[in-house]
Amino acid sequence: MNVKRFTARTSRDALALVRQEFGDDAVVMSTRPCEGGVEVLAMAPESVQQLERVRAAVPRVEAPRQETPRAAALRAAAQAAPRIDPSLDNGVEQDVRVMEMSTLSFQDYVRERMLKRRQTELAADSVSPESEPEPEPMQPAPAAFEAARARQAEARTPTRRDPPVLREEIRVPAAAAPLRTAAAAPAFTPAPTLADDKPRRDQAEMMQELRSMRGLIEQRFGALAFMEKLQRHPRQATLTQKLLDCGFSPGLTRKLVEGLPAEGDEMTWAASVLERNLHTGEREPALEDAGGVYALIGSTGVGKTTSTAKLAAAFATRHGAANLGLITLDAYRIGAHEQLRTYGRILGVPVHTAHDRASLEDLLELLAGKKMVLIDTAGMAQRDSRTRELLDMLSHRSINRLLVVNAASQGETIEEVLAAYGSGGCRGVVLSKLDEAVKLGPALDALIRHKQSVVAVGNGQRVPEDWHRLSAHALVQHALRSVAGSVWKMDSADMNLVFAGSPLAAPDAALHA
Repeated sequence: MNVKRFTARTSRDALALVRQEFGDDAVVMSTRPCEGGVEVLAMAPESVQQLERVRAAVPRVEAPRQETPRAAALRAAAQAAPRIDPSLDNGVEQDVRVMEMSTLSFQDYVRERMLKRRQTELAADSVSPESEPEPEPMQPAPAAFEAARARQAEARTPTRRDPPVLREEIRVPAAAAPLRTAAAAPAFTPAPTLADDKPRRDQAEMMQELRSMRGLIEQRFGALAFMEKLQRHPRQATLTQKLLDCGFSPGLTRKLVEGLPAEGDEMTWAASVLERNLHTGEREPALEDAGGVYALIGSTGVGKTTSTAKLAAAFATRHGAANLGLITLDAYRIGAHEQLRTYGRILGVPVHTAHDRASLEDLLELLAGKKMVLIDTAGMAQRDSRTRELLDMLSHRSINRLLVVNAASQGETIEEVLAAYGSGGCRGVVLSKLDEAVKLGPALDALIRHKQSVVAVGNGQRVPEDWHRLSAHALVQHALRSVAGSVWKMDSADMNLVFAGSPLAAPDAALHA
């Protein structure tokens, strides 16, 4: 047998060397990488035949069968166990023979003996000593062995098992059923059924109906008490009907009526109270005289651009157009900025356009030398999501916001406008379209409750002739002179309906009588 080692740079070169040495039938023993490349061990085909002849000549020797440790231990114990004397008791001999069984059979045999012993003891306890029967002879060992083998065969045979029974479903025999008490009942609470939920739903509905009935009774009795009071005091009834006809809210009307003095003219007293609670800028310098940076904001179509042009014209008349700057942010509507540019050309003032906050701040720095800068904004509804973006854009510290409110709007609409545009952070309110308002009461009512100041009033389209500053006395007198038409005028029966359905809460801001 000739085994030779071949080394080459690659395995292909190494195999080529093997073929040159032993031919195409060479036997490759192993291939492994080495420092020079690949190392191959190979031998000639004749060497394989020689190995087979040597293997056939060696005699075959069978290895001894290995014994398991358990079998060896049992065999040793059997050899070392002493022989049993025939004179020993028969039960001992049976136990010794049973010990020769398998482990499983012996366990069954022991279990069976314990059961029999237990049964014997129970029988002995139940029977009196006089009538105690003789003990039953023990089953011989072969019979026990056969019974154990039968139980093993039965265990190996697959049998059908009944499904397990839940603890709550254990069936009690008929004889023991009367003995069950409440303590033996299941510890769990059954899930509520639809029949159980129905009384609960009925109870909840009944409580809800009682609450609503209670609220209705309180509201009706309060309205009846108020109406009874009005019937006992004719002056209060007259004042209530007059204020409601002028457009004031029932809450503010009730507050005024409750504070009506016993003597004096009721309308004069109510007018004086409204004047004291309505804030105006009559005691402050006019906007065109004070100067500053003002941004006019408000809903669509309230007259912001027209009000801007009126204020710009009033300022240019007094201080000259050279001290005025105009900026427009209304780039949403088509041609909206052209309206302000037209007014700017008339006044001789250029109008600048700002598209974002950065450009607005740049324009404010450019016009910092002007005494007054007016910013016209785009009109957006109070429920528009872009309203908040517009207010953020005008959050510059030098900008004073003026909220333009349409005096002809409904009271509920004015409430939403004041809340959406943050009237608390505004410099004041400009009441526009005063000439179109049939009732000025709703606007003054909202301004009184929100404690807003009226800095200017617009009552027409003329620039700047229709730009005024009115006192609280003039506004209240204008509101009290408003008389509704015959269709909208309420009589005593209608007034009863209004107060019967209106809440009894007082207005947000208390009136100072």
